[in-house]
Amino acid sequence: MNYQMVPLSAGLYFVGVPIGTARDITLRALDVLASADVLAAEDTRSLRKLMDIHGVPLRDRRIVALHDHSSEGVGARLVAAVKEGKSVAYASEAGMPLIADPGFELSRLAAREAITVTCAPGPSAVVTALALGGLPTDAFFFAGFLPSATTARSAALEKLKDVAGTLVFYESPKRVGAMLRDAAVVLGAGRSAAVCRELTKKFEEIRRGSLEELSQFYEKANPKGEIVVLVDRGHLETVKQVDIETSLRTALKEMSVRDAADMVSQAHDLPRRKVYQMALALDRDG
Repeated sequence: MNYQMVPLSAGLYFVGVPIGTARDITLRALDVLASADVLAAEDTRSLRKLMDIHGVPLRDRRIVALHDHSSEGVGARLVAAVKEGKSVAYASEAGMPLIADPGFELSRLAAREAITVTCAPGPSAVVTALALGGLPTDAFFFAGFLPSATTARSAALEKLKDVAGTLVFYESPKRVGAMLRDAAVVLGAGRSAAVCRELTKKFEEIRRGSLEELSQFYEKANPKGEIVVLVDRGHLETVKQVDIETSLRTALKEMSVRDAADMVSQAHDLPRRKVYQMALALDRDG
C-alpha cells in the first residue's frame, strides 16, 4: 500500500497528478487523495482510474466534477465545505492544477473567501518539455493554447515575438502543423524549436529543428497525443566591437570613464562591466 491515511486540516488541496505514466504520482498526493473529506476533479473518470491503479479507496466519497462547463455553484459548494471544516482535494485531468486548467476559478474564489489553500505538487508538461527540449531554460514564457483561427493565432504570436525567453505552447495534434507554419512566418523561419509529444508515455517523442523544418515535417505528418511546442527566443543582431569603441570614444570626449560606460552600455543593452573595461583601456590609450 503506497498511501497513508493522514489527518488533514480544513482547506483546499490542489493535487498534482501524472501527465502520462501513473507511477509519476507523489506519495504525498496519494495521502491527500486517500484522506481528504471531499474529492473534486476536472475529469472524474481519470481520477477514479488513477486511484484504482494505486489502490486508494473511494470509500463513501463521491468525486465532484469541476470543469469548464461546470456551473458557478460547484466552486462555491467546495469553498463552503472548507468553511464547514472539511478538507477538499482538487485534481486536474493531468499534471498540475491551474496550468491551462479550470481550477483557476476555484483558486480565485478560495483567495477571495480567504480560506486555506495548499498544494501537493506533481508533474507538469511545461517543465518536463523544457527539460527535454534542448532550448534555454533560464527564462521562459508559457502561452498556453493559441487561438485556432490563423489571423488570431498570428496576432497572438506577434505579441510574443520579442519575449526574452523560450516560448512554451500547448497544441492540438490536429493544429500543430498550421501553428508551426504561422510561427515560422511571424517569429522567423530560422528560430530553433522543439515539438514534445506524449511526454512520459510509451511513445514519447522529442523532435527538434528550426520552425521551418518542423513546419514542413508536420505539414505531412499525422501526429497523435498531447503536444508541447517550444520556440527559442529571438536573438538581436550582435553589436560589433568597433561600434562600441566608436560610441565610447565619442562619449569620452565629454564624459568621465564611468559616465561614458554607463551611457554606452545602456544604449547597446550590454553588460556594464564589459563596457567599463573597454572604456578604461581606451582612456589609457589616450
